Amino acid sequence: MNPQKSSSKMFLEIVKQLRQLIQDEGVRVGEKLPSERELAERLQVGRSTVREALRSLELLGLIETRRGEGTFLSDFRKHQLVELLSTFILQESKSKEDVHLTRETLEKEAIRTICQSEQHQKHFIWEAFLVKLQQEPVIREDIIREIIIISGNRLSLKVWFLLKQFAGEPYQSEMNVEEKTIWMQLLNSLQNGKEQLSISLYHEWLFLMDRREKNGSRSI
Repeated sequence: MNPQKSSSKMFLEIVKQLRQLIQDEGVRVGEKLPSERELAERLQVGRSTVREALRSLELLGLIETRRGEGTFLSDFRKHQLVELLSTFILQESKSKEDVHLTRETLEKEAIRTICQSEQHQKHFIWEAFLVKLQQEPVIREDIIREIIIISGNRLSLKVWFLLKQFAGEPYQSEMNVEEKTIWMQLLNSLQNGKEQLSISLYHEWLFLMDRREKNGSRSI
């Protein structure tokens, strides 16, 4: 395996490895999985890459980490949709476009949900992000993740997290100045419950992000 593969590829490889290990070794629910070190050796990748992928799988509810004990298999029967999705995205590159479209659908629905709830509109996190956008670097994923969380749909969050892992970049990149400007407008419209404007700005951001990635530009 090439150690330089993208983080999203590493995530998928670790998912494959765990699925194969569970099948080949007959690991049962509640039993311990190999250590980070052992997985890193099997996959020929750094332990930090393994650690991040395991953290992602834990957020999806597929594994459980117990401090001082190790990592254990959770009950997959409780997460049939997540299991189905993970199987789907491992099939072929053809699924990548569908993954992106599904992720965007979840994000737009979360924006609509927030715009339709006065309680969500007044959440303190929006002002915090407005300040951060003006003063600090902002990772794209951070704002989107909070929008999904605050929308209150826990299933959407789990599905989105899995789809985001498959997408990898560009969500892990920092926003440039143009993106920050759009997001400041979007957060202001979101706070005022302007659903159509918020969705329009979201589409504008997607277009800008796509153009930036195609041009191979760097964060400003």
